[in-house]
Amino acid sequence: MLKGRHLIEPSGFTIDELEEVFRLADSIIETSEKYSEKCRNKLLASLFYEPSTRTKFSFDAAMLRLGGQVIGFSDPNTSSAAKGETLKDTIITISNYVDIAVVRHPLEGTAKLMAKHALVPIINAGDGGHQHPTQTLTDLLTIRHYKKTLNNHCIAVCGDLKFGRTIHSLVKAMHRYEGTKFIFISPEELKMPTYIKEILDPNSYTETNNLDEGIKKADILYMSRVQRERFVSEYEYMVLKDYFILTLEKMKLAKENMIVMHPLPRVNEIADEVDSDPRAVYFQQAKFGMYVRMALILKLLGLE
Repeated sequence: MLKGRHLIEPSGFTIDELEEVFRLADSIIETSEKYSEKCRNKLLASLFYEPSTRTKFSFDAAMLRLGGQVIGFSDPNTSSAAKGETLKDTIITISNYVDIAVVRHPLEGTAKLMAKHALVPIINAGDGGHQHPTQTLTDLLTIRHYKKTLNNHCIAVCGDLKFGRTIHSLVKAMHRYEGTKFIFISPEELKMPTYIKEILDPNSYTETNNLDEGIKKADILYMSRVQRERFVSEYEYMVLKDYFILTLEKMKLAKENMIVMHPLPRVNEIADEVDSDPRAVYFQQAKFGMYVRMALILKLLGLE
């Protein structure tokens, strides 16, 4: 049972517990009307200390589609944080009003701190460059849907591997599945951090700065943007932002059954022309994000 639990990072759930969430998400996809009143009279606190479109909208949509309601903020300047209130006091206070809370914050470890003091389940919607577990659940559900299994895949992750919290979470989650291989594609300045590589079998990954070579072997290509908000130097960002651009010409190098994923938003790392390729699943991936968050809310509230 996941009732009353927090989701701070993907490894907080076992593989079997993740599969519980995915099976419920499958059911919601097939018969969504059956779940339309499951969260009636329940409140979700949406605490976004950092800008977001997909994550915030998908959580809000998930709760509303379950018959619940959402309160919260998307600008910390409109909350008591602007007056100096501590995160501890914020979450204890808000716990008195709601049944479950989702938090995004630019500082690593924030969600873990809030979970320590919360009286309701806390879902981490991204903390700095650290973790983004519900995006990882979205990614796993997408892979599971298109590939029918989470085992024995070669996953090429491309772009900002240094700061990309979605990529860090994905690698940490997928390395638990049998037969997973990784290809890390990035410029030297944005290589995968050592602390991520240390948890992997050295034989399970290769590193390159060549997208053309990496794409040939991949079952899944996971693209990411270079994140302007993580750079101190504007010059360094401008130098690196267009390092990799996926085009239809490059897609000719890929397997016929490879899928292209992206956590979004994209800037220009995937050309618009790729959207017409049936292997491009990133917009459907975003929709799966709503379904998996619906399943997660139900599980943490014990309402499935």
